[in-house]
Amino acid sequence: MPPADTGASVTDRAAASPQSSPDSSPAAAPDPEAGKLRPGGPGYRRMSFALFAAGVATFALLYSTQALLPAISADLGVSPDQASWTVSAATFGLALGVIPLSAVSERFGRRTLMMWSLAVAALLAMLVPFAPSLGALIALRGVQGVALAGLPASAMAFLAEEVRAKALVAAIGLFVAGNSIGGMSGRIVTGWVAQAWGWRAALTAVGVLAVVCAVVFRLLVPKARHFVSRSVGPRALARTLGSHLADPLLRRLYAIGGLFMTVFGAVYTVIGYRLVSEPFNLPQGIVGSIFVVYLVGTVSSAAAGKLVARVGRRGALYLAVGTTSTGLLLTLSDSVGAVLAGLILITAGFFAGHAVASSSVSRTAKTARAQASALYQCAYYVGSSLGGALGAAAFHAVGWEGTVLLGLAAMLGAASITLYATRKAVAERRLLHLEKAA
Repeated sequence: MPPADTGASVTDRAAASPQSSPDSSPAAAPDPEAGKLRPGGPGYRRMSFALFAAGVATFALLYSTQALLPAISADLGVSPDQASWTVSAATFGLALGVIPLSAVSERFGRRTLMMWSLAVAALLAMLVPFAPSLGALIALRGVQGVALAGLPASAMAFLAEEVRAKALVAAIGLFVAGNSIGGMSGRIVTGWVAQAWGWRAALTAVGVLAVVCAVVFRLLVPKARHFVSRSVGPRALARTLGSHLADPLLRRLYAIGGLFMTVFGAVYTVIGYRLVSEPFNLPQGIVGSIFVVYLVGTVSSAAAGKLVARVGRRGALYLAVGTTSTGLLLTLSDSVGAVLAGLILITAGFFAGHAVASSSVSRTAKTARAQASALYQCAYYVGSSLGGALGAAAFHAVGWEGTVLLGLAAMLGAASITLYATRKAVAERRLLHLEKAA
């Protein structure tokens, strides 16, 4: 994947050349990032904690039923592929809502939209446990997914506008780390609460967690200093989306994010069914505790910036693909230890790949960053929806081997896209070298 263009025009480069006049020297030019947040600076820590809390709530709510699928299947008398739609409906709803809500954020502000989205999603979370049937549960989860869409639609753009470019990967990594903590804590809490009091009580516990996160976010998130309001009509939005989709680098990043999430959605939607059945026969509480491996995702996503600095973005993606694929193969074992090790590798690879791809989108898009990030989130959660639905269908038809095969196919796709980008970059460097030699 070629490095993102700096966005400097020919005129900008000329102005910075040695032939420029003293009046146009770089020292005289104002620093466009002087007022932005930086590590150690005022407001950066508050922003980090606020976005971390939002990340926790997003994944805790979005995947609140995932660890409970075996219990929901048993209580409502439905198959794994039917119950999996309580997860896929939420992720599909988010995928549908993220692009229009990104346009809303351009008009009313990223911060405002994030606060309202989190508040509405938390309110719906208190209603979900009372769903009388599978159909009602799926419908409520779909609406909840649309409400949650305001967070990913705004968070990346908010950070890109308010944080210095050099700290952007680390800042986004912290938001993604919050996702991993939310995914882990939601599943662990629901697992043990469901074992003691049932899956409806477990969903209530997640709702309470979401309310707490919403309050923390509202109290800590700093005001936006660099947001400029603008209206985005349907035609303007279509033109903006078209311009982003015309960028080959952004298209590759969208595809990579979707493919990584296909693996993640498939594995974590189905793994509970595998662990509660033969040869493992684990109780619901222990199955929920397996998701403590999300802590690995917290570390790998937060460290993505250092990884990119050492091996480059494409190198980091190759490592993420290899790590995830190795983890998938390990989960084929009938040993609990091997399955756990596989989940650790899958989680580490997924969160590293996601952090690299999502930060690359924010860095590559020089205009309409909210829409650029929204397209990534759309691809990302469509991947989750397809992964959950197809992974559950493969498990129902073939067994765990079918789910693993689906994941390996997705990683082969991500590796192929990254390899194409690598070969393209090498060819461009060779051509540039030949032009200089001539």
